[in-house]
Amino acid sequence: MTERAVPRHIAFVMDGNRRWAKRRHLPAIAGHRAGVETIRRTVKAARDRGVEYVTLYGFSTENWKRGDEEVGALMALLEETIRRETRALVDDGVRLRVIGRLGEVSERSQRAIAEAVAATAAGTNGTMTIAFNYGGRAEIVDAVRAIVREGIRPEGVDEEAIGSRLYAPLHPDPDLMIRTGGELRVSNFLLWEVAYAEMWATDVLWPDFSVGDLDRALESFATRERRFGR
Repeated sequence: MTERAVPRHIAFVMDGNRRWAKRRHLPAIAGHRAGVETIRRTVKAARDRGVEYVTLYGFSTENWKRGDEEVGALMALLEETIRRETRALVDDGVRLRVIGRLGEVSERSQRAIAEAVAATAAGTNGTMTIAFNYGGRAEIVDAVRAIVREGIRPEGVDEEAIGSRLYAPLHPDPDLMIRTGGELRVSNFLLWEVAYAEMWATDVLWPDFSVGDLDRALESFATRERRFGR
């Protein structure tokens, strides 16, 4: 029997936290906190199924437009979660990466991120990447700026030149992008990297996303013939 294909890298657009909270007459941050629990079980389940890399869209460059109270709560939740989960990541052998324009977040958050990344650097049992203050267009702009700073001539600019200057150049491109919350768009997430990713969407809001939902996405992926433009 042919072994079922498993994506090496899954990217998640974790949509629906605020709607989940609103339906329960709770503040938005309650939905984000519930979403953290979903991250924990989903990353573990993905790892148990052979997925090596998981990238999670945590906070976009556009999310600054939200109310000051919600943005402040999200920043505090990021720091709290990273500090709380670092020990478990180390014990599980999972390496943490955080990508985005991190210089624009508070120094306190930057320290928490740097400490967690350093503590988990030796992990060999998968990589969990959080995209925070991240935008796909911003990532490409930053890669082009790096090319300009380095004085690379136009004839030296190719896909490899850009790809090697993205935020996580050593990560394989995502094989599968999963989006919760019923929307059918990429939302400025990993625009360069998902060029040939398979897509799977569900109406389920992120806090309610279950291991069964993950398995349905994996089953769908396994049935697809990936042509890569051929």
